[in-house]
Amino acid sequence: MHRLRILGLSASIATLLAAPAFAQDGDTASGKRFSVVGSATVLQPDSDPLSGARVDADGDVAPTLSATWHANDNIGVELWGAADRFTHRVRGDAGKFGTVESQPIALSAQYHFGDADQTFRPFVGLGYHHTNISHEDIATADGSHIGLTSPKGAIGTVGVDMNITPTWFARADARYLDGDADARRAGETVARDVRFNPWTVGIGIGARF
Repeated sequence: MHRLRILGLSASIATLLAAPAFAQDGDTASGKRFSVVGSATVLQPDSDPLSGARVDADGDVAPTLSATWHANDNIGVELWGAADRFTHRVRGDAGKFGTVESQPIALSAQYHFGDADQTFRPFVGLGYHHTNISHEDIATADGSHIGLTSPKGAIGTVGVDMNITPTWFARADARYLDGDADARRAGETVARDVRFNPWTVGIGIGARF
């Protein structure tokens, strides 16, 4: 129920953000309708994925890409995702006992503050993500395979763009992805609500056109 409330709130806010954009579709003083950004991004999963178990998953760095359609100079819709998989070492008290890989993709409504030509432009976003989990390699006593379902849920974004020219800009952003996974062995669920819930920090370069 908690996750449903989060998803409902994210969908409602995204709708409220996007609605004025379509009403003001012609209001684009900069003349720029699209932007793309390539970033180097750190993704760090929840430090306590299983309640009551001493298990942790390391973070990793991977390239991410985003493409945004700008309804006007302040409101846009962004498609963001990892261009490669993040690899996470899974550790316990005795050290590393496995690895998993993740690859998120998200669609968000964004609001960019200020005028298009000002040097620094902070922005916020809210939307929905789906994170593909793959290549689970987790050691078990009987050698059976442990798989994880794909976390999905709300994503929140904060960031700032620094204009370099009317076309080029630098970007720094942080994101939080809400979503849990279930652990399965031989088709049977052995643990529910494994907290993935990662945050990301990215630095990149972008272009508007």
